[in-house]
Amino acid sequence: MGFFDKIKQGLSKTTKQLGGMFASFTGANDEFYDELEETLILADIGAENAARAVDELRSVAKSQGYRRADEIKSALAEILSEQISGMDGELALNTKPSVILVIGVNGVGKTTTIGKLATKLVREGKKVVLVAGDTFRAAAAEQLTIWAQRAGADIIRHEEGADPAAVIFDGLAAAKARGADVVICDTAGRLHNKSNLMNELNKISRVIDRELPNASRETLLVIDATTGQNGLIQAKQFKESAGISGVVLTKLDGTAKGGIVVAIAQQLQIPIKLVGVGEGTDDLIDFNAQEFVEALLD
Repeated sequence: MGFFDKIKQGLSKTTKQLGGMFASFTGANDEFYDELEETLILADIGAENAARAVDELRSVAKSQGYRRADEIKSALAEILSEQISGMDGELALNTKPSVILVIGVNGVGKTTTIGKLATKLVREGKKVVLVAGDTFRAAAAEQLTIWAQRAGADIIRHEEGADPAAVIFDGLAAAKARGADVVICDTAGRLHNKSNLMNELNKISRVIDRELPNASRETLLVIDATTGQNGLIQAKQFKESAGISGVVLTKLDGTAKGGIVVAIAQQLQIPIKLVGVGEGTDDLIDFNAQEFVEALLD
């Protein structure tokens, strides 16, 4: 199943709401536009983004003389595409090893995301080392070890309560010694309003800078799509503290609020690089902005 089909299946609740509006389309009047704006807000696109999109749609429809549902729908697709244009992109893994630092609050699916990403990269022929840098949460290292075994990746871990930066240091050393292509570093599900935990992230970052100064590096923030605007608040706070290079949006199949993609792209200007659309190991897929909008409005 390709990206389009997976996204369409994952966003079935949202697409059903929008599709119903166009299926019962009787004219581009004020009532239609008000209902469309409300539907977009409920889909978590954000009130400001929804108002902007609908205002632009009104203007385009009037200037072009659009009256049919397919014309209005096509115009909306183009407007939403423009809002998230350039907000996708591949992971930058151009050196050996390359480093992926994964951050996010507890419960967003961070460990599962790392496991699925490791599986994806191993299947692409890459040698992967996982580093269990979340030493604060009980059983975090055990869970990551299970994922490493499933994926066919190496795992570097210390005892619970160890210094996370020390674990990262050992993981980077192992990656260099073993000729790994990619090293994926887990971090604690740190609370975004705790400065000491953000300081720990900065400490880890300094270790990576010192040990692999020329390595390709991604700092990926994992966000749970079902949290909607709360996820956006988390992202804003992490962006200020952690230098995020991309977002991984998980549980997109479990929400009617796929519009959070547009909200993240518009308000944060951070690329969405991967999305999770199911429980399977192959359900973490590269994000494609154009196909996302097509699936949303299909």
